[in-house]
Amino acid sequence: MRGLHRFLALEGDVATDPAEAVPPPRPPSRLPKAIPIESVERLLEAASIGDTPVALRDRALFEVLYGAGARISEAVGLGIDDLDLGLGSVRLLGKGDKQRVVPLGSYAVSALDAYLVRGRPVLAANGRGIPAVFLNQRGARLSRQSAWGALQQAATRAGLGGHVSPHTLRHSFATHLLDGGADVRVVQELLGHASVTTTQIYTLVSPQRLREVYAGAHPRAR
Repeated sequence: MRGLHRFLALEGDVATDPAEAVPPPRPPSRLPKAIPIESVERLLEAASIGDTPVALRDRALFEVLYGAGARISEAVGLGIDDLDLGLGSVRLLGKGDKQRVVPLGSYAVSALDAYLVRGRPVLAANGRGIPAVFLNQRGARLSRQSAWGALQQAATRAGLGGHVSPHTLRHSFATHLLDGGADVRVVQELLGHASVTTTQIYTLVSPQRLREVYAGAHPRAR
């Protein structure tokens, strides 16, 4: 309708465009895709089948993606000096070259420690000794595409299908924090969002979730 009125005004069929000041309809906000905690645990277990350097690397990588809410580019861009396993933290370089320090849980710290001690030295022996944390089998920095492929393979082994991406773990990180009672401002800092408006999409609740909560909480829902 806006286009029609604009066309009529441009053609001179009407004196003014009555729809000029009418804002266009806003599409509904899409909820980020998150997976349940149980699915995250299955994915992490599927990543660490065997004790090979690659399995150790993948488990550590996925623990960082979920445990720190890191973007895939931030994770594969990590250098050894960005890790402080003693304090349980990681320094991430986000969009606009903005740095943030994010805490790491004990599971992520343990997975990183196992990889750095038993996995990374084997992979690094095939390369030129670069300081990247996550290496491929040639000893070079792991690419985003390779990390994505490793996650897809683990998701398939875990029976989660092909709908799990690195960003799924980041979304799950934020969603599970908010579900656990974390303040949206804290989650904003952890995710590295410039505006809290971006983070607030995680606070949206789907109609299905509303029905589930209502059915489980209201005394006369049934």
